[in-house]
Amino acid sequence: MGKKSYIRMKTEQKASELISADLTQLRYAAKKLGTDAINLCSLGLGTSLLEWVASFAAIYLLILDRTNWKTNVLTALLIPYIFLSLPSLLFSIFRGEIGRWIAFVAVVLRLFFPRHFPDWLELPGALILLMVVAPSLIADTLRDSWVGVLICLAIACYLLQEHIRASDGFRNSFTRANGLSNSIGIILLLVYPVWALVLDIL
Repeated sequence: MGKKSYIRMKTEQKASELISADLTQLRYAAKKLGTDAINLCSLGLGTSLLEWVASFAAIYLLILDRTNWKTNVLTALLIPYIFLSLPSLLFSIFRGEIGRWIAFVAVVLRLFFPRHFPDWLELPGALILLMVVAPSLIADTLRDSWVGVLICLAIACYLLQEHIRASDGFRNSFTRANGLSNSIGIILLLVYPVWALVLDIL
């Protein structure tokens, strides 16, 4: 009788040790899963936030401050940047029925009432038209890929280099009239694609 109880105690002790070890491993796995999920959410949230910031910086440079750019070519480069970096929510709104109506009104005004169509509305009108007529291959596939991010990075680098050259140096690009706002806007254009590429590589 004593031998049986001794064997049962040893077996119960082994089982409780195994259960205890399993619970410790489960706790560790749950903690790791939670940490990874929080990191992933914060990285995704950071990318989305930077996407919004970069898009609004590009829109600011396109509409509000375009008189300070040296040539229209530089301003026109913001159109593909906005097209590729615009957050999906806004892109789907402008690609839908609302965008079609805006594009229709812009084309009618440009064709039949060219005197009443301001010059500063040409590029935003072209952007809306581009969003509406872009094929799905470009609008859906290219926008959400690393190729689109790479194009955004190339545009931002080129704009920064041209802005510094037009200002006669990096220091002058921040000290001249309206140079600070343009420089900050272009730097914000750089941050989103760099962050997205780093996350894509990791």
